[in-house]
Amino acid sequence: MNLRIHDYFERGKKVKIIVNDETIEAFEGECLSVVLFITNKKNLRTSPKLKENRGMFCMMGSCQECVVLLDGKKVTSCNIFIKDGMEIKTGNLNVL
Repeated sequence: MNLRIHDYFERGKKVKIIVNDETIEAFEGECLSVVLFITNKKNLRTSPKLKENRGMFCMMGSCQECVVLLDGKKVTSCNIFIKDGMEIKTGNLNVL
């Protein structure tokens, strides 16, 4: 039995998203936090009190550590699926 992912999972079409003014290719329907992780964008926000970097943790939206700005709105990136043309901002979300 072949368990390779490409034999079981059909990817969406290749699209482009913008992360901090950088264009990234991804596949429609993929999880945003996974796309950010595999493109080495692991520090997604800065904690408001301690100014420490935060990233993915629970991967189901409970912890709120993976919050980013998507088209100007705060969202948990682990609950967002890729669509063409999305604009994402990471970093200190209180000053963006």
